[in-house]
Amino acid sequence: TMLQELSSHAMDIYDYLLAGVDPRLKSYPLMQSPVPMTVILLCYLFFVLYLGPCIMANRKPFQLKEAMIFYNFALVALSTVIVYEFLMSGWVTTYTWRCDPIDTSDSPEALRMVRVAWLFWFSKIIELMDTIFFVLRKKHGQVTFLHIFHHSFMPWTWWWGVSYAPGGMGSFHAMVNSTVHIIMYFYYGLSAAGPRFQKFLWWKKYMTAIQLIQFVLVSLHVTQYYFMDSCDYQFPLIIHLVWIYGTFFFVLFSNFWIQAYVKGKRLPKQDIKQSLNGTAVHTNGRHQENGTSIGINHGASNGSSNGCVHHENSSKMKKA
Repeated sequence: TMLQELSSHAMDIYDYLLAGVDPRLKSYPLMQSPVPMTVILLCYLFFVLYLGPCIMANRKPFQLKEAMIFYNFALVALSTVIVYEFLMSGWVTTYTWRCDPIDTSDSPEALRMVRVAWLFWFSKIIELMDTIFFVLRKKHGQVTFLHIFHHSFMPWTWWWGVSYAPGGMGSFHAMVNSTVHIIMYFYYGLSAAGPRFQKFLWWKKYMTAIQLIQFVLVSLHVTQYYFMDSCDYQFPLIIHLVWIYGTFFFVLFSNFWIQAYVKGKRLPKQDIKQSLNGTAVHTNGRHQENGTSIGINHGASNGSSNGCVHHENSSKMKKA
């Protein structure tokens, strides 16, 4: 039947895709198949968009101060290790910072790059806790479309990127991203520590600037590829995707910077509504976890998710 043929073709495509996975990664947790990580991400979406808000509907927000301080500073430490390992696996040893193909050998340095590529991806699974903390603390206004997209779809695509291409010029954006996360999670750790540390957070404004620099560096680095006479990097598709992502996020963060700082409109006291590709965008002036400073309101962001949660004016909530 047609259904059997379609399922047979689907399995053939699935087997073909898995055949391309780097064999050096097969022994790492969650890398044998995309199914476990897809299930984890679907459970994450179900919890943060439906189950979590339902559970918290008639409960007071959890404070979680100590847990958040530990979590944020643990991610500072993990991100520091990731950056160091990327540097020592090629970026300050053998890479040219131009056309750097993936080393597919079993040399110690190549295997070190495979390990840190996996560790970078796994850190994105750990960072799903960002949103879970928001839900448990009833910070519904911070569970935005961009935040959800960044924490779910990006790790899904990164799984394939790491599986096929651990290292090479495609890993530059991962190293830069981890560098930014050292700064960001340090900021969130201090912020979670309470009011007495607020005086050390004067550089909040520069967080968005740091993120913009990240996207510029990443996009410029991969743009080199298009001007090279020849480059033997094995997966050009990854270069194209990194360029698209870098440009996409640069536009969104630039918009936030202009609205919040150039025009001096501090949010959430004042919502700025703009149209981005025909979609109403509500820019949220509060800095979000994991580099998503801009809030594009999702259906759950006003505190109402599928009728589970009574409407809450999330703009009045203050970040702890």
